[in-house]
Amino acid sequence: MKRSALIFLTLAIACSSPKSDQEVFSEQQREELDPIREIDLVEEMPELEMTLRDQGLVNVEEEIPGIMVELKYSTTDNFFKQDVYGDLTKAFLQPEVAERLKKAQEMLQAENPGYTLLVYDGVRPSSVQQILWDNLDKPDSLKPLYVADPKKGSLHNFGVAVDLTIFDTKADSTLDMGTSYDYFGYPAYPDREKQMLSEGKLTRAQIANRDILRKVMTANGFSGIGSEWWHFNAFSRKEAGEKFEIIK
Repeated sequence: MKRSALIFLTLAIACSSPKSDQEVFSEQQREELDPIREIDLVEEMPELEMTLRDQGLVNVEEEIPGIMVELKYSTTDNFFKQDVYGDLTKAFLQPEVAERLKKAQEMLQAENPGYTLLVYDGVRPSSVQQILWDNLDKPDSLKPLYVADPKKGSLHNFGVAVDLTIFDTKADSTLDMGTSYDYFGYPAYPDREKQMLSEGKLTRAQIANRDILRKVMTANGFSGIGSEWWHFNAFSRKEAGEKFEIIK
């Protein structure tokens, strides 16, 4: 019997019963509906989310007050133009990585009231990594330039990497970082910012916005990479392999 029908039935019985029966039934109702409520929550939870929780990962929105999430791989607004996460809309990370991210969020909001971190991607299960690899329209020799080989795994696959930006709640928009997420070209490269500035492809304001993000992330145990302003790692590949298993 569906939960809504069960609740309706219990209310109907309670209303038509003597007061003493209602009191007894109320106790039984609480005992019976609580496990039903838990079952409903499990049934409504996406299968991928249950899998991630079972492997010890945590939902960053449950761990970090005020943080925002917009999983780009749950949309078609990404390099692959495909939704590969399906019903999953929450970002997950290893617990100690989420703790570092919490400190970065606190630092950002203390120094810049109105700003909050906006997560684009967290853990990326190896099953999803395989989908991205298989659907990338490039020769196998060039694919590693765009996406990690699922046979080796990426730091996203360990749940220790995060893609993110900064959202200005007062302006109701993200900060201008010069390029969109998943932009593959020199303007997105932190290593090329001086060159892009001199060529007029980035502005000082855009680089300053990136500096805000880099500051709070690196001050709290993350390191960036040379080709993506949005990507930060909590551990090296060697450290991740020693501490964690690849998430399936």
